[in-house]
Amino acid sequence: MAVLPGWQNQGIESMLVQKGLEACRRQKFEAVVVLGHPRFYPRFGFIPSVEFGIRSEYGVSPEVFMILELKPGVLSGSPGTVKYHEVFDRI
Repeated sequence: MAVLPGWQNQGIESMLVQKGLEACRRQKFEAVVVLGHPRFYPRFGFIPSVEFGIRSEYGVSPEVFMILELKPGVLSGSPGTVKYHEVFDRI
């Protein structure tokens, strides 16, 4: 997700995340992974993925790779590596 600089700090970023999480809940997703700013996403409940023993295939800093359980406990005892769809490599 990205918001043009001239439109930042107006609540648009938060609204986009909230709407995205609502859509994930409606679709019965059990967890959401983000690679993002460590001071922004925690306000929505995201925590570092290392707390679940989960890492990114890209070897990024643990503080920027976060997870939100939409179904509490779903990731308990499920360590591993998140693999992205190949289209992500083209970004």
